[in-house]
Amino acid sequence: QVRLVESGGGLVQAGGSLRLSCAASGSIFSINAMRWYRQAPGKQRDLVAHITRGGSTNYSDSVKGRFTISRDNSKNTAYLQMNSLKPEDTAVYYCNIDFVDNYRYARNSWGQGTQVTVSS
Repeated sequence: QVRLVESGGGLVQAGGSLRLSCAASGSIFSINAMRWYRQAPGKQRDLVAHITRGGSTNYSDSVKGRFTISRDNSKNTAYLQMNSLKPEDTAVYYCNIDFVDNYRYARNSWGQGTQVTVSS
């Protein structure tokens, strides 16, 4: 069993900042990629940011320059620093990881999501 716990969401005014966290626990040998997705009401779930185990990052064009993904491998935790937030950033944000479990099987897991609401 693997559990991803996201935190840090909330309500913020446009131009403000939030920092999301995603802590993974359970039967984990190692974590490879860690990602943040978001899903707005009535829309598909989209990839926002991606970070490899070595720290290489990629971002969607819509958040590039405003959001920063990072990770702490010692804590099996990913972060998403979100600055200059816009109303269109409003969505449920989900953490997703590629990992190897304690039986050495490659697996993928999702968190439960955290709501981010940006008011204009």
